[in-house]
Amino acid sequence: MSNFDKKTPYNDLPLLPPKADIETKEVLKKVASSGRALAKLNGALLNLPNPTLFLDTIYLQEAKASSAVENIITTNDELYKSLVADKKAENPATKEVLRYKEALWLGLEELKTKPFITTNLCIKIVQRIKQNDAAIRITPGTTLSNTQGEVIYTPPSGETVIREKLANLEKFINEHDSFDPLVKMALLHYQFEAIHPFLDGNGRTGRILLLLYLKLTGLLDTPAIYLSAYIIKNKAQYYQRLQGVTEKEEWEAYILYMMDMIEQTANEGLERLNKIITTMDKTGNEIKNKLPKIYSKDLIEILFRLPYTKRQHLIDEKIGNPKTAGSYLQTLEKNGFLQSVMVGKEKLYRNPQLLRILEEA
Repeated sequence: MSNFDKKTPYNDLPLLPPKADIETKEVLKKVASSGRALAKLNGALLNLPNPTLFLDTIYLQEAKASSAVENIITTNDELYKSLVADKKAENPATKEVLRYKEALWLGLEELKTKPFITTNLCIKIVQRIKQNDAAIRITPGTTLSNTQGEVIYTPPSGETVIREKLANLEKFINEHDSFDPLVKMALLHYQFEAIHPFLDGNGRTGRILLLLYLKLTGLLDTPAIYLSAYIIKNKAQYYQRLQGVTEKEEWEAYILYMMDMIEQTANEGLERLNKIITTMDKTGNEIKNKLPKIYSKDLIEILFRLPYTKRQHLIDEKIGNPKTAGSYLQTLEKNGFLQSVMVGKEKLYRNPQLLRILEEA
């Protein structure tokens, strides 16, 4: 683009909608297949006997993957232990991932009362991620560099300019309906990342907005999808596609990338969901046959809600008093269904089969 200089604040970032031809034949063809994959996943989630059963697990996996895009790395084992245990996480990376999950939940709760994506919602999300009073950038000098330290992009500078760009983005998201919703999702993601409104946390906030948008538009009633896992596997291409739009208005290649992200993660999510359900049913039948006195549907759901559980979870679901709940978990461990681990002075019980499926992801 003639008015773009990677070392100069991109205050001329074009407003949405783009003037270029966006919905090309190739784009619409890919949108159709992506939409079908998303619809299949949505149907499977809606048909679950308990649609909220796997939410914590799925959202935490997305939080882990999204954080990993920013090189914030933790393990599944450490993450799920930290979520369940009374002892708080000490690993800074684990803390960051847990905050991402909190920020996603915050966004979903906000949509229930105010079904709009706004600048204020973005600020609330980044503040929850960063656990501070983050606000729109006012300090000049923000640049984005590659791994060699070379400046590849300088986002718009000046609070007034940034807020004007965000106001346009907000209007586009909530009022502009001339594009297919999935195409619109790709456009809003590029624009948010190009505006880069915060000093830190833009990538994670932008990926949360993707999930909120899928929920807002009804494309996914439960936004249980690991979009960030695709970005991790195709990270270099992700940044190349964003840069291609900025420098050469290569919208088609970028949108096709985003549609492939939707299609692949929806298909993988459906496969993973089916694998978890099959394993849960198989385990439930084995427990019912081997330990009929302790079997219940509620107990099986607790064991598969998260890879770790503890006595208090059974007590909360009124499966038994402290003594009974502890006895049930010990019996399940003796029969090979669970593995106990100590976290501080607290005993947790790991579901190795569920953790194995998540590790495969």
